[in-house]
Amino acid sequence: MTATYDVIFDGGAKGNPGLGYGSYQITRDGAVIAHTQLNFGANVTNNQAEYMTLLNALQWLADGLGNSASSASVTVHGDSQLVIKQLSGEWKIKDARLRRIAMETRAQMDRFHDVSLTWHRRDVSVQRLGH
Repeated sequence: MTATYDVIFDGGAKGNPGLGYGSYQITRDGAVIAHTQLNFGANVTNNQAEYMTLLNALQWLADGLGNSASSASVTVHGDSQLVIKQLSGEWKIKDARLRRIAMETRAQMDRFHDVSLTWHRRDVSVQRLGH
């Protein structure tokens, strides 16, 4: 039986670029298994913070699952159309730094059996993550 996980992520910067931050929550069968806040330091854009937050979440989950990550399904939820549409291949990634982070994120996605990307409204992120 394939284990299914939900990842919700959000990131931003105080100033753009500015102090980057993010948070993610990972659930399995509705139970929260991780809820983490991150700080990325200075000179980070909103888009970079979004990507870095998702990258951290996927890496945490894959590392925690070890070899069984390859049989897990993950649904990623986020309010960043840019991240969701770029990772799904709908939009091109023009910025070189974002392209590098996106490649790292895709490498983490490849550790799982299946990853689906779902966009949601901003208020969903605020409700679940607090920002």
